[in-house]
Amino acid sequence: MSGHSKWHSIKHQKAAADSKRGAIFTRVSRNITIAARDAGSDPQTNAKLRLAIEQARAVNMPKENIERAIKRGTGEGAENQLKEEIYEAYGPNGVGIIIKAITDNTNRAVSDIRHALSKHGGTLGESGSVMWNFNRETEKEGIKYIPKTTIQLDENAKNKLQTLKNALDELEDVNDYFTNEA
Repeated sequence: MSGHSKWHSIKHQKAAADSKRGAIFTRVSRNITIAARDAGSDPQTNAKLRLAIEQARAVNMPKENIERAIKRGTGEGAENQLKEEIYEAYGPNGVGIIIKAITDNTNRAVSDIRHALSKHGGTLGESGSVMWNFNRETEKEGIKYIPKTTIQLDENAKNKLQTLKNALDELEDVNDYFTNEA
């Protein structure tokens, strides 16, 4: 009987690990596809693609998956074209949030993001409502949005914001996000 229980536990742990790994692969694959679409499939001339491939290798993504993502970006495997979208939002206590999404369905992406925000004390903002408070920088890891001013949060507000961040992390289309919390 104990062998059955041990396998049952291992099976659930493996399923959870596979799920997390799949989500990471999806995000990295989308980054590769967007980079290949924007500036071509040659990593020697496309720095954004070279960086995305390095990120894929860092998470042990199979070479075939990387090649498939590049082909999808150049139109060879064009079943669904991905688009990069930037959304601006306010979180709990007025924290500004910039959300980068890579999606093949913008209606689904904005709906999922809006639902996560409203469930956790945030709202979707208009274009330019949050972006003015951030500087855009090109770093080794990619484009980052650095806040010009920050907001100090008490413990309760920090917990609410962390819950919202966890909800955004769970969304398939959300690739990255930036906040102006201190």
